[in-house]
Amino acid sequence: MTDRGRIGRSTSWSVRRRVGPPGPALFYYRLPFLKRTERALSGSDDRIIHETGVEAHVAAIIEPVMQTLDFRLVRVRITGQNGKTLQIFAEKTNGTMSVEDCEELSRAISPALDVDDPIEGAYHLEVSSPGIDRPLIAKSDFRNWQGHLAKIETSVILSGRRKFRGYIEAVTDDGFTLKRDTLGYGDEVEVAIPFDTLSDARLILTDDLIRDALAKERAVRKALKKGLDSDNDNDDTAGSAED
Repeated sequence: MTDRGRIGRSTSWSVRRRVGPPGPALFYYRLPFLKRTERALSGSDDRIIHETGVEAHVAAIIEPVMQTLDFRLVRVRITGQNGKTLQIFAEKTNGTMSVEDCEELSRAISPALDVDDPIEGAYHLEVSSPGIDRPLIAKSDFRNWQGHLAKIETSVILSGRRKFRGYIEAVTDDGFTLKRDTLGYGDEVEVAIPFDTLSDARLILTDDLIRDALAKERAVRKALKKGLDSDNDNDDTAGSAED
C-alpha cells in the first residue's frame, strides 16, 4: 500500500509504503557490499556529507540503482517514527522531483532492499523530495544556493563555535564563506568554513528561497518541455521525408 502526500510548507513530495519480511526478488544483480560502497562513495556527484552505519549500508545498496534511473541521493535517515521508517531523500539529476518520480524510485529500490535486508524487521519505506529548505550535502549544492540563508554545523570548533547561521558566500573547491545574519558578542561578520569540517548543513526557508527555488524548477521544466517539442518536430520532419 502506498500513500502520497505533500510535506509541510515546502514543495516536498513523499511516497510511503510498508515493507515486510524480505521475499525473493527476481532479476536483481547483487553487487558485493564493498564494491557497492566504493561505487557509492566515488560516484559522479561531489558529496561532502556521507551517511554512516546502517544508513551508509542502505546508501551503498540503492545508489547504483538510482544512478541508472538518473536519480541523485540526497540523504538516508532511519527513524523510529510510526514504528520504524527508512527515509530516502532524492531528486532527479536536473534538480526536480515529482510525486510520480518518488513512486518510480520507491518501486525501483524496493527489490534491492529486499535482497540485502539491511534493516531488521518490518519498516516503512518513505521516498521524498528534499524540499525547498533542503539539506546541503554536495559542493554543487552550495554553489547552486549561494546567497541564501543556511544553518551550518561543523565537526570542529571554528571561531569559537560549531553551529552557525548566515548567508552562503564565496564558494570554492575547498569551502565557503558564511556571512552571519545575526551577531553575538565578539562574533566576526564572516567565517570561513572548510568543506571537510561540515557535519550538517541545511537551507533556511525564506521568501527569497521559495521564489528562487520555484523559478529554477519552472526553468528546468520549461527546458524539458522545449526539448520534447523539438524531438517531436524532428520526428514529424523525418516521417514526412520518408513519405
